[in-house]
Amino acid sequence: MSRLACCLVFVSLILQSFARNANVTLIPAAIGFEADNTAFYYSSSPLLLANDGSAAEGGFRVFDAKRVSQWDEVAHLKTGRSKVAVPVYDIGGRDIVITIAATDSVMRAFEAIGLVEIQNTKKYILSDWSTLCGWRSAISGNSYLFLFGKKMVVQLLVRSQKRQVQILEVQTFPIPIEGESCAVLRDGTVFFSAEDQPLYSFTASESLQAPKIKILTQDIPTFGLAAYHAGSEDFLLVVDSESLHVYDRNLGQKGSVLLTGIPDLSVEGGLSILQSASKGYPSGAFAFAFEGEEDTGVAIGSLQAILAVSHIGPNTKFDPNDKTCRKCTQPISKKCSNNGFRQHGACYCFVGFSGRDCSKVTCQNSCSRHGSCIAPNTCKCAPGRSGPDCSFVAVKAKFETDANGGDGDDPAIWIHPTRPDQSRIVTTTKSDEGAGFAVFDLKGKLLQHMPGEEPNNVDVIYNFTMGAQGTDLTFAACRGDNTLCLLKINSTGLLESVHGGIQPTPEDYEVYGSCTYRSPKSGRQYLFVNNKDAEYLQYELSSTADGTLQTNLVRKFTGGSGGQVEGCVSDEEQGYLFLGEEPEGLWRYDAEPDGSSTGVQIAKVGDGTLYADVEGVTLVPAKNSSDGYLFVSSQGRSAYLVYERAPPHGYVMTFTIVDNEKAGIDHVSNTDGIAAVGNRLNNAFPKGLFVTHDDANELAEGGTAEQASFKLVSLEDILGKQRTAMLGY
Repeated sequence: MSRLACCLVFVSLILQSFARNANVTLIPAAIGFEADNTAFYYSSSPLLLANDGSAAEGGFRVFDAKRVSQWDEVAHLKTGRSKVAVPVYDIGGRDIVITIAATDSVMRAFEAIGLVEIQNTKKYILSDWSTLCGWRSAISGNSYLFLFGKKMVVQLLVRSQKRQVQILEVQTFPIPIEGESCAVLRDGTVFFSAEDQPLYSFTASESLQAPKIKILTQDIPTFGLAAYHAGSEDFLLVVDSESLHVYDRNLGQKGSVLLTGIPDLSVEGGLSILQSASKGYPSGAFAFAFEGEEDTGVAIGSLQAILAVSHIGPNTKFDPNDKTCRKCTQPISKKCSNNGFRQHGACYCFVGFSGRDCSKVTCQNSCSRHGSCIAPNTCKCAPGRSGPDCSFVAVKAKFETDANGGDGDDPAIWIHPTRPDQSRIVTTTKSDEGAGFAVFDLKGKLLQHMPGEEPNNVDVIYNFTMGAQGTDLTFAACRGDNTLCLLKINSTGLLESVHGGIQPTPEDYEVYGSCTYRSPKSGRQYLFVNNKDAEYLQYELSSTADGTLQTNLVRKFTGGSGGQVEGCVSDEEQGYLFLGEEPEGLWRYDAEPDGSSTGVQIAKVGDGTLYADVEGVTLVPAKNSSDGYLFVSSQGRSAYLVYERAPPHGYVMTFTIVDNEKAGIDHVSNTDGIAAVGNRLNNAFPKGLFVTHDDANELAEGGTAEQASFKLVSLEDILGKQRTAMLGY
């Protein structure tokens, strides 16, 4: 090896060592709330935007980005719990901020200067959205948004029409994952990923042809993505659990820095970049959402060290408001009524428009004949109908539970053996705040809180023999200590501790969902538990002579296609186990421990009715036949699907829970766990009860409740008198 080559290797090793040892001290600049995404707004007085996914007010927060340490809050826009807020520049000569609320799936626009909501721009886009990225075409100068949700992306055009801001849906296309972070280079390359997922990309274009999704690598852990624009070259910045990295567009690593300064740092995502100099940040700054030992909010760091180790010259003159094209070519044509792309002599219309010149306004499925089309792909539904195309049956909750705990998850219904009107609802809270079980009456009044180790799903076991006595139990998988948790239900429906009520699972097994099954063949009681890798464990539950519970592992299998699973329910008469695979659909398995571990998929995400994430699963059997109904919650649509209990489990209907303004009870959004029974309980629930978790509980005075609630709905209001009569209770 030549002396020059040796020197080059030596210098390279020094630079690599410097890169490994460089660090950036973070400052918790905006704290006291839980964020998922951040974005900088460039101006002479730059701003930092961050969603508020936790506080009672929800919405998004705006901070003065000129400060060196903790930044002053300029505004708090209380639009309901949200995950995104991003700037869009020069829409008819003004800059705007776009956000979408989880509570109502309504996209709203605000003036970036003054932060006043722009009227008549609201757009309803139903789903559970994770992140949002903007792109300005270098060919036309048009501004687009890419809205990421449950395995899909919606491409939106943002423009000014007759001095009004207009948001139009261009197209929706599938992606392999739920994108939780995204970044866009100036050439239209869109990168996206999520925690524990590969890095993907596609090329943005002004076309109705869905882009080709490319999988780039599985070797880059990604908690947040951002683009750095250095002169004529763009770079990808990636934050993981402890470091910030820079890659060129071909994913060649340029440099890394270690993130320090915040004890017990947990990066929550939403990486963003400010490429302008300010006091304390001569090379610019970066921000992301974080959770630490003492604070939650947004962390700020200087770009100086990461640019230095990556050998990238600072570009503090970058202006996203610069014109992207000098001689723009406009594919949105007047010949297409400005509602579509003109290509190869023909018009290709945006969603909600049709005809040779895209002049006709249309709606999905013609609003299912249950409403009228009042705007592009916007239906006004008839009473009793809801959903984007009015195909959902709209029902109202009769009661909701008192607020309890920071992150409620799943309910179960205990039926009193002699006084049905004294039946109880048992729910779980899986967060640190309020972790444990809660018991409510049939009007939602909180009767008891029982601490627990972050229980997730919960089920009721009736008349289980403990010693020589029949006892009702609750069962849940407790995520706090990865155990199986069991409690006694006494004669009043309240919970009590029981000997052997905490049962272990294998070492390194992290519990997630759970359900129960009593064999009609043997009379033995079984407990099912799963982890996020779809590994199911089946335990036999038994009792010693003195009444101490014990468990024995009798079966293992992988559920579904191996994707994340949670909700499950058994059909104890038919010997089936039904489980929900969040990204894929609904599966049926043999529930007996010696049964087949090969499942049958009975409903698939993307089949036109079922959407991700598949969450809660519950069963209402008919009293004296194999009839009955299987209910599944679709978190991405805030809706519920009903299937026939008997094979082949035909689809019956979709319903959603809307506002009950008279009772002061809001609609359900981002639903999780569900439970239902077909028994008569009282006059409010004469043919049965359906209970569902509501993730974003809206308050009458505005904003979003910090604590979870559960909605109580009459089963007859959902299924109708004819179907509930067939249940035979």
